[in-house]
Amino acid sequence: MPKQETSGKTIRITLVRSLIGYTEDQRGTARALGLRRMNHTVEHKDTPVIRGMINKIIHVLKIEE
Repeated sequence: MPKQETSGKTIRITLVRSLIGYTEDQRGTARALGLRRMNHTVEHKDTPVIRGMINKIIHVLKIEE
């Protein structure tokens, strides 16, 4: 299986809504992205894995490319 080329693109992800009342699965996804509290921002490389995690909890995030 060929390796994917990873470009230098990064994504800034900010948690803008509380995860209280959401499923444990969604809270775990936010934690796996490194988001610990509201208005916390992290940067990740733009990969399909990160995009999938973002799509799972897109309703509580703000995304900047």
